[in-house]
Amino acid sequence: MSEQIPPPRTAAALQARRQRTHAKVDQVRTAIAELRRQETPVTVAAVVRRTGVSRTFLYENSDARALVADAVNQGSITRSRTGTCPNPQDQTPWRERTLNAEDALKAAYAEIRSQRSWIAHLMGQVRDLETNWSDESIERITTENTNLKQRVRQLIQDKRTLEERLQAARSNGRFQDRRISQLEAQLLDAGQAP
Repeated sequence: MSEQIPPPRTAAALQARRQRTHAKVDQVRTAIAELRRQETPVTVAAVVRRTGVSRTFLYENSDARALVADAVNQGSITRSRTGTCPNPQDQTPWRERTLNAEDALKAAYAEIRSQRSWIAHLMGQVRDLETNWSDESIERITTENTNLKQRVRQLIQDKRTLEERLQAARSNGRFQDRRISQLEAQLLDAGQAP
């Protein structure tokens, strides 16, 4: 079998695609060099921000993937030698608090939805059967309705409290990230001092 020669338009399109791919790989190489010069940790996200290429390109293109993987590995080896590798145990408490607050918020939303549907169900029963009920039944239902409304108000208050806690936990997380970055920079500066 002989190899098929692509038509001129197809060949030109393939050549243009190769050139774009090569240019993107060069951008990745340049971004990694800049990150190293600035002593910034090399991550996929940092390379994406610097180059503007997509994460998909970094993962699908073998050259780009190899460049980033080598840079990340060299950076982690360098950080572990200098002792600036952040301790994942330090980040655990605020992450757990954030996740717990999010879970509690989801549970509060679910409880509010179920209470609202229960109130709607009871209100429908009252409307349907109002003429057949005695004064005692109406009073009992009214009391239940009042109790349910109080419960809903309490749940809404709990939801607000949980949202505030979640916001505080996220703020703490951002502060911790900034503090870790500052400490890493100080450690790097201290390691470079003569």
